[in-house]
Amino acid sequence: MRVEEILSRPSIFRDRNVLSPHFIPDTLLHRDREIESIVRILAPSSKRMKPKSIFIYGKTGTGKTSTVKHIMKFSDQLCAIFAYVNCRIYNSKYKVLQKVGKTFIGELDKTGFGLSHIYERLVAFAAGKQIIIILDEIDMVKDVDDLLYMLGRSNDEIIDGGITIIGISNSLSFKERLDARSKSSLYEDEMVFAPYSASQIHDILKERSKIGFEPDVVQESALNLIAAISAQTSGDARYALRLLIRAGEVADSKRLKTVTDREVETARMNVEDDVIIEAVSTLPEHQQILLLGLATLTTGGSSYAKLGGGGEGAGAANVDGIEPFFMSGELYEQYAKTCNALGRQKRSARWYREYLTDLEMLGLISMVETSTGIRGRSRLIKLCYDAKRLKPILEKSLSCGIAGGHSDGKS
Repeated sequence: MRVEEILSRPSIFRDRNVLSPHFIPDTLLHRDREIESIVRILAPSSKRMKPKSIFIYGKTGTGKTSTVKHIMKFSDQLCAIFAYVNCRIYNSKYKVLQKVGKTFIGELDKTGFGLSHIYERLVAFAAGKQIIIILDEIDMVKDVDDLLYMLGRSNDEIIDGGITIIGISNSLSFKERLDARSKSSLYEDEMVFAPYSASQIHDILKERSKIGFEPDVVQESALNLIAAISAQTSGDARYALRLLIRAGEVADSKRLKTVTDREVETARMNVEDDVIIEAVSTLPEHQQILLLGLATLTTGGSSYAKLGGGGEGAGAANVDGIEPFFMSGELYEQYAKTCNALGRQKRSARWYREYLTDLEMLGLISMVETSTGIRGRSRLIKLCYDAKRLKPILEKSLSCGIAGGHSDGKS
């Protein structure tokens, strides 16, 4: 097919950008309560007073970033100026301050300025102003304790102004990993964003598809299917939007005039791989190692005595008939073995439990408490994704050192 034919071919898409998870609509569906709560916390800035800082938690795709970016549109009403920092990219104290400095002070766009110079210029600039710094994926910052302490204490030096932090994290235990010094420098509120329900995801997809596709392209059954799939994978609206746009691409490539359940199912496999890679590659190193240990158990079987119910391996408990569950003690042993094989020092049992909580919140694992079996009460853990697909992704991520720069907290 010639280039001219490809470019002139009609498409079922009207505005593909609207379907992107990064697009911020004028109206954010099903996040009114969260918007009101954040605005209420930030409201003192409208009276030239410093608001409290906020830590926002929630699984991937629960609208944390979209909500905060939506609120940035009201900077004039809040009498505040915002700086947004993606900490996955700007992952150190210096890089964060440099990014914030560039946002507000044009001459700091040049390279070569030291940390102390940037800090002093920022403090001077903040005089008489309310600055709100959004640190998205704040747990990706290597020296986050130093960063938060520095920003918190900067308010002692700012004349008639202040710096407020909005920290966004997928990890509920993030704050627990901070040292006492950085915690004491902050005065903050906390919020947790709940996952979207299937009906809420359907509403979001319906609204986007009206603008993103030509009229009557996406069948209602296709929207319902995407919403149901996404609700099962921890209520992730970003996943739902990716699946919608990929299904549209499948239909478009076949010159179909509608998006049906068939296109959704075709698109599903590729989107799931993309989501797994993104979720895994940005995890702290020891959470990746723990997942690799669980994937190894899942594909290789258990050495523990059988808990009952069958499953893969000698000791796997097939509680729901899909992937096997393993006892927490066995998984910790496998985690320690995997650490040893990778030349890493295993973390304490306390941090192991924190990692499990984070991974469950992200929808990567599932945990249940049970009193069944020869060892009495135990916590059972299973993967929520196909171990055979997940294992090579983890092995590649760890071998390439992708995880090496992410902070896990303290052992």
